[in-house]
Amino acid sequence: MVEVKEYLDRSGGSPFGEWFDSLDGTAAAKVRTATTRMEQGNFSPKNVKGVGGGVFEYRIDFGPGYRIYFGKDGEQVVILLGGGTKQHQQNDIECAQSAWKDYKQRKQKEKEQ
Repeated sequence: MVEVKEYLDRSGGSPFGEWFDSLDGTAAAKVRTATTRMEQGNFSPKNVKGVGGGVFEYRIDFGPGYRIYFGKDGEQVVILLGGGTKQHQQNDIECAQSAWKDYKQRKQKEKEQ
């Protein structure tokens, strides 16, 4: 099993959670199914690809082309960084890369203390 967690920004907010809360019921169910598959270790190359900077994109073939952005913290932990659609893909990737960089920097500082 893989532990799936949400990234929290410096103010304690979750970009993934905010995006998820904005989805309608059907889309939310599709996203929840995808995160459950992640928990089961299912990172099929059909659905998952690297988008640079240590960030991965999980593609959901539904509606406007939903995407979940995440980073892997080792082999057993996934950090959900955000989500979006094909229409805003480049901006969503940039936001996820920034969040991942922040996550890694903060984690490193915690180790040093």
